[in-house]
Amino acid sequence: MSDKKNNWPLWEVFIRSRQGLGHKHVGSLHAADAEMAIGNARDVYTRRQEGVSIWVIPSDAITASAPEDSEALYDPANDKIYRHPTFYVLPDEVNHM
Repeated sequence: MSDKKNNWPLWEVFIRSRQGLGHKHVGSLHAADAEMAIGNARDVYTRRQEGVSIWVIPSDAITASAPEDSEALYDPANDKIYRHPTFYVLPDEVNHM
């Protein structure tokens, strides 16, 4: 049995709180399947009943960007001036934009 437990997949856990609009990553856990992962996540991450929704996602289903690609992915495109808010002229009626 302990050998099977060591082979359980890793799941990433996301919880939406009562005050929140979106789910936030709260941690990871091992479980045999999605149903077990949700049950374990409830027990571990919502002890004070602060959650209203739980998502579990197999860790191996997540693809992340590489740190060395950050410049190409996140730096603004300077050759596309329409992406900069200073390009637009807003009418006086529009406030707080």
